[in-house]
Amino acid sequence: MSKTALVVSAHSADFVWRCGGAIALHQKQGYEVTVVCLSYGERGESAKLWKQEGMTLEKVKAERRKEAENAAAALNAHDIQFFDVGDYPLDLGRETQDRMVDVIRAVQPNFMMSHSKWDPYNTDHMYTTDFTLTCRMIAQAWGHNPGQKVLGAPQLYLFEPHQTEQMEWKPDTFLDITEVWDQKWAAIQCMQGQEHLWHFYKNVAENRANHFRRNSGGQSGGRDAKYAEGFQSVFPRTVDTL
Repeated sequence: MSKTALVVSAHSADFVWRCGGAIALHQKQGYEVTVVCLSYGERGESAKLWKQEGMTLEKVKAERRKEAENAAAALNAHDIQFFDVGDYPLDLGRETQDRMVDVIRAVQPNFMMSHSKWDPYNTDHMYTTDFTLTCRMIAQAWGHNPGQKVLGAPQLYLFEPHQTEQMEWKPDTFLDITEVWDQKWAAIQCMQGQEHLWHFYKNVAENRANHFRRNSGGQSGGRDAKYAEGFQSVFPRTVDTL
């Protein structure tokens, strides 16, 4: 059976900045990674586009969708889905919830990824993670849509928020993405609507690589990582050796 992963992204660019390397790396390792973008970020995260004369909501959505599809292709993502539930704020009602549970059960992810639990600067992000945890729980319930394959207990990794020190986010996992950095950088450059963030997230990857190197002595043989991503796990991890 295929190994799978599921990324739940509040807006169409979030998966690129925050876990693009993880997507590309796991695809290379034989996983099938599905990305769900709850919205295009058309209202709150597309200022560059809105400054253009004659811009409309539908034009912004179309442009952001194209950017995200190109980025997903650069990362070799298995699938990308767009829920188009609006942003600022997201509409995460029962219909969206049921739709997400169906995706989770269809994908049967070995692990999942989403945002930090707390983000006072962008509540869409933290509501997405609360939503993801709720849908994960429902997907495990035998009484929900009997006949569907129920979910096991995949880890949920929280990817790095924009202002880490304000978000109560504490990484416990560093992933070396050096071998797929060119793919992530290509995906980042697909996000033309938020060009101001390109080098910010390049710097984040370089800084996390420094943290990987400093923490990898006994675990990764002191590997000289140049780019990395950080994640915080929600659930305990079970191991046979330390």
